[in-house]
Amino acid sequence: MSLFYLETLLIETYKIIFLVLPVLTAVALIVWLDRRVWAFVQKRRGPNVVGPFGLLQSLADALKYIFKEIIIPATSNKIIFILAPIVTMTLALIAWAVIPFDENLVLADINVGILYLFAVSSLGVYGIIMGGWASNSKYPFFGSIRSAAQMVSYEVSIGVIIINVLLCVGSLNLTDIVLAQKDMWFILPLFPMFVIFFISALAETNRPPFDLPEAEAELVAGYQTEYSGMMYAMFWLGEYANILLMCALGSILFLGGWLSPIDLYPLNLIPPVVWFIIKMLFLFILFALVKAIVPRYRYDQLMKLGWKMFLPFSLIYVVLTSSFLIYFDLLPKV
Repeated sequence: MSLFYLETLLIETYKIIFLVLPVLTAVALIVWLDRRVWAFVQKRRGPNVVGPFGLLQSLADALKYIFKEIIIPATSNKIIFILAPIVTMTLALIAWAVIPFDENLVLADINVGILYLFAVSSLGVYGIIMGGWASNSKYPFFGSIRSAAQMVSYEVSIGVIIINVLLCVGSLNLTDIVLAQKDMWFILPLFPMFVIFFISALAETNRPPFDLPEAEAELVAGYQTEYSGMMYAMFWLGEYANILLMCALGSILFLGGWLSPIDLYPLNLIPPVVWFIIKMLFLFILFALVKAIVPRYRYDQLMKLGWKMFLPFSLIYVVLTSSFLIYFDLLPKV
């Protein structure tokens, strides 16, 4: 029996490694893509020196962070200061456990995958709050308070948006959500919800135009101000892993996940995992374009948008969706 448990542990460890390594590699590559998109919009070259087309620029940045000195402020709460980036990066990575890349390609195909994602993303606030408070400096503290309020506010609207999808599927399992879109992707009947989800995802991940927790004009670098070296890089890795996670969630909820748009030759020859990656990249390029084009919001505008516009509209759409499904007897049989 002990040998069986050991074998199971080794298998699960290998699965985790084969999930985490591609995610970390993808984070490095999307940072390069992020910069290239900004450069394209602003008519400049972007990273193009380190390696072919600048592809190794992220590796060069990683080496710089690894060898830079880690400075811990003398007046900081040192234990919490060190734990904050570790918590942020760990939570960003463990959320990927329930993301299905294909019908049978998921680390943990649990029946409450959506609830798991909500639980992990809610805990992500703690890493930022810990970093801002433990720095014992006013700018990081202001940035962390801003981030907490922002993330909590937009998690509410994202939760209400996802209720629309759950009403159409009748399951909290992410694989079931994708399979329910075989005939029609949910972006068509739920397009307003997709738009609000995308904007809320920008706010949830502190991306422009909602990057107020890191607003350099008034807060230097927000909750990251006192961090350096690899500890700063861990915040950075966690942020981009969360951005990729939101892109993956958006493709699962609204774009049919790994499903091909048309079941015709030669599109049906493309592996499902490739379709999933293409959809994630499409959403990420939209993320990058918004950063390059849209100016930053004021904080009062940010809160007004979330509580006075997105939340009421999302609640109204839940009523409309449920009414439509009941009237036409389309509610899924659970």
